[in-house]
Amino acid sequence: RARPVRGLRPPGAQRMIRTLGLACAYAGAQPLRFPDVDLPQGGRLLVQGRSGSGKSTWLSLVAGLRTPSAGQVCVAGQALMDLRGSALDAWRARAIGFLPQRLHLSHALSVHDNLALAYFAAGLPRDDAAIAQALHALGVGDLGVGDLGARYPAQLSGGQAQRVALARAVLLRPAVLLADEPTASLDDEAAAQALDLLQQCCRACGASLVVATHDRRVHQALPGAVVLDLNEIGQQGKQDGRKKL
Repeated sequence: RARPVRGLRPPGAQRMIRTLGLACAYAGAQPLRFPDVDLPQGGRLLVQGRSGSGKSTWLSLVAGLRTPSAGQVCVAGQALMDLRGSALDAWRARAIGFLPQRLHLSHALSVHDNLALAYFAAGLPRDDAAIAQALHALGVGDLGVGDLGARYPAQLSGGQAQRVALARAVLLRPAVLLADEPTASLDDEAAAQALDLLQQCCRACGASLVVATHDRRVHQALPGAVVLDLNEIGQQGKQDGRKKL
């Protein structure tokens, strides 16, 4: 079995992400079996591995977007197996900030209304002042907050769109921020800015940060992070498959 991945837990800090015996099965393929993870509040975790190694799958399991075929997931004190349907959706909206590789901004809505979706998903009343504050805190170049809020995703640059998606992810001050390949397709300068912004947002709301990546620049930007290496389980899966032939 793979070696557990544990972050150093300061006195008084709670466990933020804990997984035990986690596995996910896809039809016609060997199940992915992940190492146990124990990440404290405010911790940093890098989920690394080549494309297809299971990085996005692990993130979706921790976010409650996918049900594991085996094992347990506990995030911010909540056992995900105890939640179903709308209760799980509302918990996720409040506890998890998710920055997907594809930003999933609605092109039919303005930037302001895209951020307002976070309140709708959590079953909370919309807070326009908090939305404006979030956009201002992230910085939008020469655009004023009102100008940016009135724009639509198609009118944004790639960097502006990513900042808007990040603002939506941290708007409700989540306990955990999950980022899927946040530096993919970014040049060195933009990648450094994106990673700095992620860490700033986590410090501001006291969130634990999990980044799924195969980018060495992320390792350089987060030198103290705990690493979950999914290349190792991929190699183990190949060996297991060969043994069964």
